[in-house]
Amino acid sequence: MVQICKDLLTTVKLRVPLFAFLLPLVVSFGDGRLHLIRSASTEETAETYDKYYDYVHLSERLQSLAHKYPHIANLSSIGQSVEGRELWVMRITVDPNNDTPGKPKFKYVGNMHGDETVSRQVLVYLVEYLLTKYGKEPQISDLVNTTDIYIMPSMNPDGFEKSKEGDCSGNTDGRINAKKKDLNRSFPDQYDGTTVDPESIPEVLAVIRWIQEKKFVLSGNLHGGTVVASYPFDDSVSHLQSNHYSRSEDDRLFRYLALAYAQKHPVMKTGEPNCPDDLSETFQDGITNGAQWYDVAGGMQDYNYVYGNCMEITMELSCCKYPPASELKKEWNLNRESLLAYMEKVHIGVRGFVKDAVSGAALGDASIMVAGIHHNLTSAKYGDYYRLLLPGTYNITAVAPRYLPTTFNSVQVIEGKATELNFTLVPLVNEVALTTTTVPSTNHSDVSATNSSNSSQTLVVPPEGDKNSPPVLPPVHQPIQPQEFRHHSYADMELFLRKYNSEFPAITYLYSIGHSAQGRELYVMVISDNPRVHEHGEPEFKYVANMHGNEVVGRELVLNLIEYLCRNYGTDSEVTRLVNSTRIHIMPSMNPDGYEAASEGDKDDKGRNNSNNFDLNRNFPDQFFTNTEPRQPETIVVMNWLKNIPFVLSANLHGGSLVVNYPFDDGKDGLSHYSKSPDDAVFQQVARAYSQENPLMHKGHPCEDLYPEEYFQDGITNGAQWYAVTGGMQDWNYINTNCFEVTIEQGCVKFPSAKELPKYWEQNRRALLQFIHQVHTGVKGTVSNFDDGMGIPNATISVEKIDHNITTALTGDYWRLLIPGTYLITASAHGYKPLTIYATASNNRAEVVDFRLRRLYSDSTSESSGSKPTQNPSEKELHSLITELSIGQGLDQLVHSAGTENSFRYQNSKDLSAFLTGLKLNFPNITFLHSLGQSVEYRTIWALEISNKPKEAEQSEPKIRFVAGIHGNAPVGTELLLEFAAFLCINYGKNPAITKLINETRIFIVPSINPDGREQAVEKQCTSTRGMTNANGKDLDKNFFGNASQRVVEPEPETRAMMNFILNKGFTLSVALDGGSLVATYPYDKPVQTVANEDTLKYLASVYANNHPKMHLGDTGCSKNGQTGNAQDGVMRAAERQSHMGSMKDFSMDFGHCPEITVYTGCCLFPPVDHLPTLWAENKKALLSMLVEVHKGVRGVVRDKSGKPIAGTMIVLNKEVKVFTSEGGYFHALLAPGSHSIEAIADGYQHQHQTFVVSSYEAANFIVIEFDMDNKIFGLPREFVVASAAASMTALVVTACIIWCVCAAKSNRQKDGFHRLRQHRDDYDDEIRLNSMGSKKSLLANEFQDESESDEETLYANKI
Repeated sequence: MVQICKDLLTTVKLRVPLFAFLLPLVVSFGDGRLHLIRSASTEETAETYDKYYDYVHLSERLQSLAHKYPHIANLSSIGQSVEGRELWVMRITVDPNNDTPGKPKFKYVGNMHGDETVSRQVLVYLVEYLLTKYGKEPQISDLVNTTDIYIMPSMNPDGFEKSKEGDCSGNTDGRINAKKKDLNRSFPDQYDGTTVDPESIPEVLAVIRWIQEKKFVLSGNLHGGTVVASYPFDDSVSHLQSNHYSRSEDDRLFRYLALAYAQKHPVMKTGEPNCPDDLSETFQDGITNGAQWYDVAGGMQDYNYVYGNCMEITMELSCCKYPPASELKKEWNLNRESLLAYMEKVHIGVRGFVKDAVSGAALGDASIMVAGIHHNLTSAKYGDYYRLLLPGTYNITAVAPRYLPTTFNSVQVIEGKATELNFTLVPLVNEVALTTTTVPSTNHSDVSATNSSNSSQTLVVPPEGDKNSPPVLPPVHQPIQPQEFRHHSYADMELFLRKYNSEFPAITYLYSIGHSAQGRELYVMVISDNPRVHEHGEPEFKYVANMHGNEVVGRELVLNLIEYLCRNYGTDSEVTRLVNSTRIHIMPSMNPDGYEAASEGDKDDKGRNNSNNFDLNRNFPDQFFTNTEPRQPETIVVMNWLKNIPFVLSANLHGGSLVVNYPFDDGKDGLSHYSKSPDDAVFQQVARAYSQENPLMHKGHPCEDLYPEEYFQDGITNGAQWYAVTGGMQDWNYINTNCFEVTIEQGCVKFPSAKELPKYWEQNRRALLQFIHQVHTGVKGTVSNFDDGMGIPNATISVEKIDHNITTALTGDYWRLLIPGTYLITASAHGYKPLTIYATASNNRAEVVDFRLRRLYSDSTSESSGSKPTQNPSEKELHSLITELSIGQGLDQLVHSAGTENSFRYQNSKDLSAFLTGLKLNFPNITFLHSLGQSVEYRTIWALEISNKPKEAEQSEPKIRFVAGIHGNAPVGTELLLEFAAFLCINYGKNPAITKLINETRIFIVPSINPDGREQAVEKQCTSTRGMTNANGKDLDKNFFGNASQRVVEPEPETRAMMNFILNKGFTLSVALDGGSLVATYPYDKPVQTVANEDTLKYLASVYANNHPKMHLGDTGCSKNGQTGNAQDGVMRAAERQSHMGSMKDFSMDFGHCPEITVYTGCCLFPPVDHLPTLWAENKKALLSMLVEVHKGVRGVVRDKSGKPIAGTMIVLNKEVKVFTSEGGYFHALLAPGSHSIEAIADGYQHQHQTFVVSSYEAANFIVIEFDMDNKIFGLPREFVVASAAASMTALVVTACIIWCVCAAKSNRQKDGFHRLRQHRDDYDDEIRLNSMGSKKSLLANEFQDESESDEETLYANKI
């Protein structure tokens, strides 16, 4: 067996993916089960301290020692090097083959750089010293008895074999591993993540697994090359090469630990190593901050502290890296006392246990928080923790999910032995069915010191007088099983759900996600300790049953499960743990209409489909084929549900067979064969988790009477391999959300008799629970901002070699299901630097892997710093509000809190004018009514301005335009905007969020551009074109042309009014409402090949669609209008819907420099008036989201060095989008989240370049751009050009003088000749005149005439 294990481990260097298979072996080796490879009878020889041990002799020496001292020594390997050498670790403690709770783990690691060899030998000597002196010297005996010591003499055995004795400066390749990687630059870095190929560093991966598994408390990393103790951090975000002190949260403690080693070392403590290669190098007290000495990214000591729960420092032991063996005795003597003294520091600070106050169970991974030190540690698997601290007084808190935090104040930590501090945390169990006593707050170390004042929390307490005993549970009992088994009709099911929601309000929440085709509620019961809200860090799980109405077993089983969970919560440990740690959603019936049509005992498919006769499990969008069936109401609401809750794992319960079916359900060719998803291994794991707990399913022969030949190995199957299903729900879950879903067939009979139901419960009870447990596997954590710790929503979590990403929830938490193994995981987000780290997933719990991402800070390429001015309190309040409304349930809460009474009716032009006038009269301080112009028939086109100062120009405030009614036959938008205006005005001064948005925004609402067309339109005409055009029969959305060359005739009066409005107001964003479809479109309407800034335009449209309950599902679904098909996420480019020229959207983009999106609010152009309340409810949140979105992007001011604003500056974004500064020098542009560039251009000034980041949930960056005068002419410095011009002019004058002098002299010599010529002047006059005239005509008419001249220009030339 040993040889088999060794052979398996050797393959690690060939394929990293095999870690998933090897991990159990590595863990078992770490527990001491890898025994001696060589003969156990190897005789130990006395240490001579005069030779180095190569790999073979090192192995023999360690094996010999382990064999001789088995009661306190265990030798194991944590992995292998690139070349297959074992990474030996000697564990030294009492009972070394088992873990003892309460004993801190300590480690030394040597020879990380293979050519730094003193540490390798010194640690071998230390092993022997501890073993031989145990029981003889009290100091050693006490250390071994109370400490779990791990010593790794060589982390880089391959490098050692290449090194040469006597090489003091490391001139060989021995420093690096066999793949030429520096192991101390290959760990995940807190600033840079992981940058090294994992296949090239098996040594690092092995140590990472070891660190994560053991949860060491203190560690030392031994090196060579000088004599000093170095402590974290080893690098900084700036990565300055040296002289930059990078301070950790435990800086004082690290200095103390480093001094503990240095002060016992005769040379190190002097701070003067006197190394020959740098005699002047000194270290005060023999210690140094790592980054201050020199920057090391990817170092092991920082990884231990940031990711490993462990304090580690680095000790440099000798100036010569590989000194002669004759020096080894001296080096051992120099370091022996330091090594022992440092080990003893593992026992300082505070220590104790964290336990459940009710059951007494150990709480692993509880966070231990020390006030004022922003670095938490976590408890180990037995609930034990060790927090190293310097002497002093501290406030210490223990925190665990689903427990009340406990804080001890004024904890005294003294020098020497650790203070013992035990925590018992009270679970959040409300009003459980136990005989309990409420415990008041107390400072006793074994009882919770804090309690919640807002809820009645209870626990079982020991008898009076026995205050030191932990709380205990009542006598052990069996779980309460469901008592009634029957088929529940819709009415019966509804009453059942209401009953349990009423009986167990503390752990249940009943809600409906929508209605079936016949109007029945689609109920969901949530069971959790805090059922109404998503708790940060708690995964969301769901069961969906009865999708096919005649498959009823799942429907009854989940009703049984609801009863079981409710009645056993607080008394059964498994149920209590699941409910406390999971938010469980149970939908008993997705197809209640079909169920009502089905009958008990029926063997046909009556009731399978919904009431519209569509199979709901063929009705979802498919990744391979276009689904042309109309989307059903049940499908739409389920899709909406799944996109609004961050589900992690799900099962869809069916009947007709006995098997778990996992994605994919179909393939590209539509044929039945294995269709593997990227997470095929995960799906197989969760599928087996269910099937193995079902006594029949796992056998693989589901329905032998019906299908004798059918066999499913382990009771699971790939969906497409069984049979292809297009449009299935499980594939849609996986492709479009974070959720992994499987389909579970729970019985061969679809609608069995009621008397069979107890049998089904008994067969599936354990499987239903075990499947829920699977949501707690893989990795989980939080992606947060490094600077403020705030969670980052919608960050992407990607796993190397798995082509399927998931995203974080609204508060930055995530869950990524994985099979056991070691993975390279990357977190990335718009505006942040990606971070990649290694993570090891186990098979029984989710490993916590948190990411702290750093922002991509602005880099200016000019002298302008792009400074961000200090925010005043009002700006801070706005920024906080924008963030609050952009993440979490902020917008939903605003919608529900800011309600108004409304009575909808369609209003004609006269009514509309009266309504707007009423708003102006009732809210004069925040409204102003603008007349933009008149229609063909002289109806006024109104614009209502809403702002806290509507008559004053606020240049720095963003301006948003809401427009409707460009087509008179689609008046829904008009009514929505009128209601929106009333909503804003009525809530001003009452709702703080609405008030703040109005105070900080200039809102313009144009309810009807085409009032004449509106007068002609007819209600309840969903497809009629009557009223679409204006009174001249012109489609106004084809009448916006920006210049005379495009316009054949004068614009319509309505068009002219809007064009002037768009050009004169400097808008930031425009939203136009129309009808006839359900989609949001972005520019352009005209056919163009590429769209500048398309990412931003598409993003803006998606913001509206995502805040609409139906639109984001992407089903335009207007078959009566001839507009069938899907728009991904409910968004499309306008030209793809209906291409045309002269649109208002395009004019706004090209001439108003303002992005405009057009929202089509519904399929019916002019629906009945009673549809308006529903349409308002659907669009209310989306309209508000636009008010929030207009405050994002980038904004700023442009000014010169004196502070004078520069109006008209061209702002070029990403080298393609242009906006211009206003009179006050302000600009504002909306952009998609991510990194962007900005260039500012103004005549007479130097160009300015900057980069910046836009967040999806933060208010706009404010950038100050300060211009310098442009001192360059023709691209050259002004001084150089002026000097050159002066020199040129001087040369020209001198040259002219010389020429004049020469000509004058020549004129005197030729004077007589000219005199004689003048005498014969009259003879030549006529001839000269004729010749000159002829040549002039030829010159003008022919020689200089350009071919491009017009006929008119040529004629003019010939006349000269």
